[in-house]
Amino acid sequence: MQKLIQLLHSQSLSCVIRQGDITREFTSRGILDLFTLLNTHPDFLKEALVADKVVGKAAAALMCVGEVREVYADVMSQPAHRLFEAEGIKHSYRELVPHIIRRDGKGQCPMELLTTDAPSVQEAVERIRIKLNETSRIK
Repeated sequence: MQKLIQLLHSQSLSCVIRQGDITREFTSRGILDLFTLLNTHPDFLKEALVADKVVGKAAAALMCVGEVREVYADVMSQPAHRLFEAEGIKHSYRELVPHIIRRDGKGQCPMELLTTDAPSVQEAVERIRIKLNETSRIK
């Protein structure tokens, strides 16, 4: 995991995922890369190691459904932490925060708000799918 964290920071990436001997690097902000990966190559997430800059509940739900093995985040929200605990996924963070803040600094991240009261990780992922479809961010 330490090598993934170093790669995350040295290359200014948003997320790094290692599955076996293959490492994929991501630069997009938000959850779209994770969502796309879950829907196009779900086997890549199974038992993977993930190092991410920011993990809120929405990202955590995607990782839980993808059955990742371990997660590190520079910043992790308390709802994400609780979800990983409940799902038995090993996780660590540099900073634990009450919730993820919007990029403009004005309130809570919309995806974290969207998934806050989701009763299951499957329901959270379904809410994300619907929202991304509504905003035409996915096809």
